[in-house]
Amino acid sequence: MSPDLAFLVEVVVGGLLSGVMYALVAIGFVLIYKTSGVLNFAQGAMVLFAALTFVSLVERGLPFPAALAATLAVMVVVGLTIERTVLRPLVNQPPITLFMATLGVAYVIEGAAQLAWGTQVHALDLGIDDTPFDVAGVLVSRFDLFAAALAGLMVAGLTLFFRFTRTGLAFRAVADDPLAALNAGLRLPRIWSAVWIASGLVALVAGLLWGARLGVQFSLSLVVLKALPVLVLGGFDSIAGAIVAGLIVGAAEKLAEVYLGPFIGGGIEGWIAYVAALAFLLVKPSGLFGLRSVERV
Repeated sequence: MSPDLAFLVEVVVGGLLSGVMYALVAIGFVLIYKTSGVLNFAQGAMVLFAALTFVSLVERGLPFPAALAATLAVMVVVGLTIERTVLRPLVNQPPITLFMATLGVAYVIEGAAQLAWGTQVHALDLGIDDTPFDVAGVLVSRFDLFAAALAGLMVAGLTLFFRFTRTGLAFRAVADDPLAALNAGLRLPRIWSAVWIASGLVALVAGLLWGARLGVQFSLSLVVLKALPVLVLGGFDSIAGAIVAGLIVGAAEKLAEVYLGPFIGGGIEGWIAYVAALAFLLVKPSGLFGLRSVERV
């Protein structure tokens, strides 16, 4: 393989692996949006809270497995609390009301994290060195491979859960038609609670991976902004769309930074995804895999 081709492959692979982590955050949005129509802006704060809780417990001497189990339990409680105390009383309210509620919840969670664990920056070590190794002349990060594999297992687990379990089938029914599911006897509050628990689990995995990459600090909640172009491209109600769009966004960012950045002064990686998402929004507002809204008049 020629050096130029090897470098191109290296850039693309690095972008794809980063895109998997973008997709993982976006899936947390999709889970909530599919069943309740709520754009959960608190997902980023949940990612921060999960990472900060885990690393703080580890620093206080709790073994890794025990800290992971305790953090998972905390995120289950957080998810259930949000659903039962904030969103359940706002059922059938306008979407903008629900969005503003999740925005308020995001600030509450960040404030709770600050009160509980402080504001200092933490280093999170998952035991995986971020060192490259050579594959046919292409340098690939070990941590990126680990993160992509873990995110892939998470996506596969969610797919199997929603396809083959009773709760998963109920989730799909509610996502397809909430009124029909309600008429069929499904208990929507129980399903919403299960989805918020799943969203908390996704936030935990995303928080560990992003915290190990960027450090556990309050700016970690802004990782939610990385998910927005992914949601626009893939569709707000499609897990498959979040995965595909995450890969597209990750690869596009790296390619644009490497090959276009030198001509326009650099820094393109931070905003090129939003430009692409805006352009795509004008052409296909529902996204690649999103359901197109049809209104009869």
